[in-house]
Amino acid sequence: MELITIGVISYLAGSIPFGLILTKIFLNKDIREIGSGNIGATNALRTGNKLIGYSTLVLDILKAVIPVLYVKFSSPEFIFISALSAFLGHVFPIWLRFKGGKGVATYVGILFSINLTLGLVFGACWLITFFISKFSSLASLIGSLSIPIYVLFLDQKGNAIFFGIMFILIFFTHRENIKRLKNKEETKTKIY
Repeated sequence: MELITIGVISYLAGSIPFGLILTKIFLNKDIREIGSGNIGATNALRTGNKLIGYSTLVLDILKAVIPVLYVKFSSPEFIFISALSAFLGHVFPIWLRFKGGKGVATYVGILFSINLTLGLVFGACWLITFFISKFSSLASLIGSLSIPIYVLFLDQKGNAIFFGIMFILIFFTHRENIKRLKNKEETKTKIY
């Protein structure tokens, strides 16, 4: 019963579409009709309103941090269930017919909640890749791939399986970006 409760609450927290909510409230627009149509922070930046973009980023991180940290200190044996559920909530929100974001900001919240070092490893890889390429999608893929590799390097095979699954999910959510990167059609992202 506790497992189901943790899964459902974490999923519901992850499913809050902050990008959609903020653009509706402050711009009276539907983010799904802007840019890529995605509800996440990168597309929220495409509204031209950096405050909405960065607020979406912070809130999408926090919606994973809150349930995952709570579970970490109350029922640590279920931390990966909470983390996966929050991520799936963002990517497949029930409120939006299961069409959500790509999950990167939520994944960042998961990493920092599980282990601060994992969040820093992801952040460093993301920043290096982004400043070289200017592609947020490529930076997200490299950052996500760095985590199972880093965990394997630490000889934590059990954790590497979870983070390997998370990388596969992020790879899946970025499949259109990967095609565009391959065809040299991907849009560069301005974050400042």
